[in-house]
Amino acid sequence: MQVSSDAASHTAIVGLYTPEERRRRDASPWTIVQGVLAPLQFLVFLVSLGLVLRFLATGEGYVAATVSVVAKTVILYVIMVTGSIWEKVVFGKYLFAKPFFWEDVFSMLVLALHTAYLAALATDAAVATQMTLALAAYATYVVNATQFVLKLRAARKQQEAMDAAASLAEAAPGAAR
Repeated sequence: MQVSSDAASHTAIVGLYTPEERRRRDASPWTIVQGVLAPLQFLVFLVSLGLVLRFLATGEGYVAATVSVVAKTVILYVIMVTGSIWEKVVFGKYLFAKPFFWEDVFSMLVLALHTAYLAALATDAAVATQMTLALAAYATYVVNATQFVLKLRAARKQQEAMDAAASLAEAAPGAAR
């Protein structure tokens, strides 16, 4: 039974990105924006986590902890908006593109918990409720950030393997040049 080249191309493993998606990713300024915002958000998260834990341990520094959680949340909103623009440019969908579907699903939980924190703050909820929401939001953020890091590391390793295979194919005797 002969398989058409079209059917074969649909079953081929292409990794996280097709060649065209990789080209769009590499050409997009939104890739740089994400590359800057992600570590910035992580840094703000670390500082904020320290301030929240300090407040919970000592009862001091509520304002600093609160400002830091709000700052982390603002950066989260910015990275979510710019990330969805990046996803549209690269994959043609603002959210839930197949390669990042589960990361995007979990991102919605992260966003919901950060937003719940802001709502608790705005409605003068008990400080314990505010800080519990902040910690829950931060726990989900760590899981989500880990999802993205693992996905991108796997994609990089797969690309390195594909590049090595291409180099071997080019170096093989009788390879078309």
